[in-house]
Amino acid sequence: MKKLLEYAEEGDIVVVWRVDRLGRSLIDVLNTVALLRGRGVQVRSISDGIDPATSTGRLMLNMLATLAEYERELIVERVNAGIAAARQNGTRFGRPVSDSALIAEKLAIIKEARSKGHTAKEAARLVGWSRATLYRHQQNR
Repeated sequence: MKKLLEYAEEGDIVVVWRVDRLGRSLIDVLNTVALLRGRGVQVRSISDGIDPATSTGRLMLNMLATLAEYERELIVERVNAGIAAARQNGTRFGRPVSDSALIAEKLAIIKEARSKGHTAKEAARLVGWSRATLYRHQQNR
């Protein structure tokens, strides 16, 4: 989108599948269309059949952009309701709780491997970790 906005110049026509693809919110869509029209760039929407060059097209643009934003908000509400329901049913989200005894054992194995000349990456792989995981656990100790 950034490259398109930099590239488009007067006399060009920007064609989009749906008008809501021009921004993440109603304000984004309207600002993008206003910016393009101000630079002499026409905007056309294939599936919506919207032509912002006409007053009817601008009305439809505003209505469809509002509906698209409403649809996104509904999706967010549904996702949040699903997460809340899953939590009530006992589902846990995020990284599983680590067993500190197991981590200590793995760190001891890594320390021994490092003392024998292994790199951090090689030592971490011995216990099934990445180098980043090794450093994270070392930092937490």
